[in-house]
Amino acid sequence: MEIKRNYLLFLGDAPDQLAAKTAQGIAQWRPEWCVGQLRLPNCNADLGLPDVTLEAGREAGAKTLILGVANRGGVINAEWQALLIRAIDLGYDLASGLHNKLTDLPDVVAAAEAHGAQLADVRHPTEDYPVANGVKRTGKRLLTVGTDCSVGKMYTTLALHREMVARGMKATFRATGQTGIFIAGAGLSVDAVVADFIAGAIEVLTPNNDADHWDLVEGQGSLFHASYAGVTIGLIHGAQPDALVLCTEPGRAHMRGLPSYQLPDLKTCLDRNLEAARLTNPAVRAVGVAMNTKSLSPEAAADAKKAAEDLLGLPAVDPLKDGVGPIVDRLW
Repeated sequence: MEIKRNYLLFLGDAPDQLAAKTAQGIAQWRPEWCVGQLRLPNCNADLGLPDVTLEAGREAGAKTLILGVANRGGVINAEWQALLIRAIDLGYDLASGLHNKLTDLPDVVAAAEAHGAQLADVRHPTEDYPVANGVKRTGKRLLTVGTDCSVGKMYTTLALHREMVARGMKATFRATGQTGIFIAGAGLSVDAVVADFIAGAIEVLTPNNDADHWDLVEGQGSLFHASYAGVTIGLIHGAQPDALVLCTEPGRAHMRGLPSYQLPDLKTCLDRNLEAARLTNPAVRAVGVAMNTKSLSPEAAADAKKAAEDLLGLPAVDPLKDGVGPIVDRLW
């Protein structure tokens, strides 16, 4: 699935900043692709981008209107639909990360067919994927894994990509979630793939490549999360990673959404991920720890990183505060 650039980011009537987290991620990592934001009255989210109309967005070069907001229930209501149809009439493609599909809206589909517009529901696969075969592929691959969900796997992968490109290394960010797809302009939403085909889908996403090229694969879920471990294990086996980066957020009271489950300790978590990865790549190595330290004081963050380094013998950094140079230094 490929999304045409540039983007106009639709925030609708988002009640708060969190409701626009998809658009926020796009604006942070690909500001050069964003011509502005389109907000309805009573919208309480703001990306710091210019507020523009549909018409002004097209004049500024926008080709895709992205629904970068999630409302309660993921419903595309009548007001939104009227705006989306008008966007199609003006020449936009539409892309959405909502669970509700654009392609299930008859009037929107009819407008798209009349104007030749693409409707991209990035949470939903658009092709059939094979069962994985586990055959070794050329090129190199790095996968981010986590102690829990939402600990910074996407941000870490993007930070690694930015650092490697700046060093002149061959690297491609491989998106596996809806926000990552918008940031990359292509990818697949692995959590919407039928379980038997998850590993095969990731094999397709990370094909044979040059010997010195790195595919940087956005991780999902956690082997220790009772709800999402299945997605994680399929992604690990399909990515066939040469390198793993462990992502964590120190100070969490419990697994996200599971109050009765505690987070694993870092060593146990890393050991289990390495063990799983050795099925399809016995030579896999751990190369670093990425910590989201936003909830910690500077002193506590420094202590947490030092403790991780002492325990695992790997560099530990906060990708947004420290950069990821020490991790990239360990790649080969």
